[in-house]
Amino acid sequence: MAELSQTITYPDSANETKQFFNKYFTESISYPSNQVDAVVGFFKKRGFDEVAAASVAAILLEQAKIDNVNVFTLLDTLKGLENRQLSSVIARILNSNRSRVSSIGYRNTEKKTPDSIRNIRL
Repeated sequence: MAELSQTITYPDSANETKQFFNKYFTESISYPSNQVDAVVGFFKKRGFDEVAAASVAAILLEQAKIDNVNVFTLLDTLKGLENRQLSSVIARILNSNRSRVSSIGYRNTEKKTPDSIRNIRL
């Protein structure tokens, strides 16, 4: 018997379709490195850990690009906020960029003094 030394390969007709749909939901985005470093550094300086700062920075950069706002102007605005106000703003930005099934919030644990919780009669 004669051996077949050649393997016949047929081109995959679906290869182009597979490549198209593998990249369908991925969009290439890029930001200047100085903007990324500034935003991540801002949040790390405010007490965010590395992963949280990078995640919030990515969403903030994306939102700034959508709204056509300069990132450095946005950071200057955020610098004037206290930590509680910053948490509220970040929670709103994150909620606007996530599924409507869940949302992020935080509890306000303000202690009330007996004078402020008493009933006042007129």
